[in-house]
Amino acid sequence: MTLPSLMLLLFAVFSSAGGQIMLKHGMKGAAAAAAQGGGSLAVRAATSPWVVLGLVVFAVSAIAWMTTLAKVPLSIAYPFNALGYLLIVLAGATVLHERTSMWTWGGSLLVVVGLFTVMAGQQR
Repeated sequence: MTLPSLMLLLFAVFSSAGGQIMLKHGMKGAAAAAAQGGGSLAVRAATSPWVVLGLVVFAVSAIAWMTTLAKVPLSIAYPFNALGYLLIVLAGATVLHERTSMWTWGGSLLVVVGLFTVMAGQQR
């Protein structure tokens, strides 16, 4: 895999995770606003800057992912989605202050070990 392909792949994964975190943050606020002030959750979400920005970032990540798939074998590209999972768990715990258990961290560690295992097998 070339360095530009790796950078595109990492951009796709990181932007996807970032978009998901923005969507979660926006939906949390939209749900609270709908519960407190009434109104439709859908309308609150559609007018939330975090939800709109999250959708835009997620759309950009989808374009980056499709471009990645045109250049990188799926057997190499797809395991990197595991990295996205780890990023979301980390951001959920640190940015969104969500509670995570030792089981979550242990499972996340296994996902990372799996990513390294797949990548080591591709280096042959």
